[in-house]
Amino acid sequence: MDLLTPDPGLVIWTGTTFIILVLILRKYAWRPILHAIRVREHTIKYALASAEKAKQEAENIEKLKKQTLEEAAVERDRLITEARELKAKIIEEAKKSAQVEADKIVETTRLQLEKEKKDALSQMREQIAVLSVDIAGKLLEQELKTTKKQKELIDKYLKEVSFN
Repeated sequence: MDLLTPDPGLVIWTGTTFIILVLILRKYAWRPILHAIRVREHTIKYALASAEKAKQEAENIEKLKKQTLEEAAVERDRLITEARELKAKIIEEAKKSAQVEADKIVETTRLQLEKEKKDALSQMREQIAVLSVDIAGKLLEQELKTTKKQKELIDKYLKEVSFN
């Protein structure tokens, strides 16, 4: 039972030692420990603020990335549309140009055919005139006494002449 009843001298010396220890710790160790805790607390707050700032920057970068991708998609669609329109315009211009060229060729051919037709008719007229003069000359050379003889002579010359 001795253990349960404390000795008053022991209690006083233990209390005194405890108070001296607290005073020494307060003077030499308490301030550096509190300072180290404050520095650590400040460092942790700064690290948390930096982490929050980095998180915010990452979110901003992600938003900027999405916005840039959307703008790129819009620009791509615009360029594709513009290219399609340009392609259609070029094709339409080529069709028009080909049609104009074809019309020119057709018109040139038509004019050439008309000229050749006129030339052929002119040559035929000349040949007919020459043949008529030849026939008339031959008719005059011969003695034409009867109409029957004239008809026979004309038929004969017409058979000789071919109209090719």
